[in-house]
Amino acid sequence: MGRVPSPVGGEAPAHPGVKVLVVGDVINDILVETRSGIMAGEDNPASVQVRPGGSAANQAAWLGWLGVDVVFAGRVGTADAELHRAELARFGVTAHLATGAAGTGSIVVLVGPDGERTMLTDRGANLELVAADVPFDLLDEAALLHLTGYTLVAAGPRQVALGLIAQAQRRGIPVTMDPGSATFLAALEPGIFLEWTRGAAVCFPNLDEARVLTGGADPELMATRLARHYPAVAMKLGPEGALLATADAEPERFAADPAVVRDTTGAGDAFCAGFLAAWANGTAAADAVKTGTRVAARAVSILGGRPAPSPYPLWRLSRDPRCARG
Repeated sequence: MGRVPSPVGGEAPAHPGVKVLVVGDVINDILVETRSGIMAGEDNPASVQVRPGGSAANQAAWLGWLGVDVVFAGRVGTADAELHRAELARFGVTAHLATGAAGTGSIVVLVGPDGERTMLTDRGANLELVAADVPFDLLDEAALLHLTGYTLVAAGPRQVALGLIAQAQRRGIPVTMDPGSATFLAALEPGIFLEWTRGAAVCFPNLDEARVLTGGADPELMATRLARHYPAVAMKLGPEGALLATADAEPERFAADPAVVRDTTGAGDAFCAGFLAAWANGTAAADAVKTGTRVAARAVSILGGRPAPSPYPLWRLSRDPRCARG
């Protein structure tokens, strides 16, 4: 199947010489779209769909949709590998998916009438990621290494991520980082995430993640503090847009692009991909933020975390034939 074309106005396709290696989580999203608030202990009418997800995999898909040459590496359950490879391939992403006994991670995403989502997360096979799953030769032609914080919060995947960061730095390859989850960051030793990722070229926290990382509350002050650790901080502010901070300039705010909000799942991933697609090709950081907000506006208007609905029968995800009896 050919790559889904990108209809976003104003985005030039990435230069074919720019290759991005994205490493991180692949997830089966169980999207539960409710028509009203959830009433405990009662039947709640809802639309339930299964879609491919995972923050890093979503970012890879959006990057590919924007024309970037993307290689993705992660781990899934054996039963799901073919479908996840096909899903990423239709956006032009080359997927290196390791498999094993552990099933693919799953997230129940409760999407309310206002589009806001609450997630119940089981990371599954993502927690089994090992160095052999992401060999250093994947960096051979990469112009950029992108990671999410999910890969740093558990001990096993963390060693993979830290090894990749060190190898990229030795090769002079820029590293960019999306912190990923305020809940998981809060479980870490204070300050350790900043230590692990210090020097990353761009950090993409949302407001809650910035609060955990800095202990602050004011977006501009938090971004300024984070800019002491990273040359550029592109902070995601949801409906308030985004904020850019660098070490040598005052933080600058950018309004969100108008959108009819259906589902905020993956909006931050889309913003991150939009920024990177522009910035990796030499676009100034401020203009890259504007690209990010445009792509995020598309993301919130559709259900799920990827650029387009899947044509594949995703009810098959995680359907272990050993369990299909009777």
